[in-house]
Amino acid sequence: MPAAVPGMNPLRLEFPQSLAVYDDYASAQKTVDYLSDNEFPVQHLMIVGTDLKRVERITGRLTTGRVALGGLLSGLWLGLFVGLIFSFFVDENVLAMILSTILLGAVFGIVWALLGYALTRGQRDFSSITQVVATRYEVLVEHKVAGQARELLAGLPGALPNPFE
Repeated sequence: MPAAVPGMNPLRLEFPQSLAVYDDYASAQKTVDYLSDNEFPVQHLMIVGTDLKRVERITGRLTTGRVALGGLLSGLWLGLFVGLIFSFFVDENVLAMILSTILLGAVFGIVWALLGYALTRGQRDFSSITQVVATRYEVLVEHKVAGQARELLAGLPGALPNPFE
């Protein structure tokens, strides 16, 4: 594959063909690793996650107290950061200046968090983490080396998945 060419998308293959489709990333990765171990030019391959879904894991109930505590903690960190930055520019009583920025950051964090929580009007009284995940993983190969990849992959222990499922 040529060195970085201006304007070329590195996440693009020239006339890609489906080599195999898997239900998990580990299997797709195993295929690419097997091809690599057998001296296949893996720069002509791509693993593409398809059939995306959003998964949201609820981590807890939000209460005014939890929101205030979260705001307090993030405000403390912000205040500490600002105080440390300011400490480079003052010569006297650095500790008092850092403590005052921590205190102001804590107050700011609490107020900002509670204000945001109040504006939701109880429509989202829970905390969560969200992730987008693929349900299938397709290994694509450039057309000019597709036959070579299929021949090598035939030697992989286990059946080769049908790319047209």
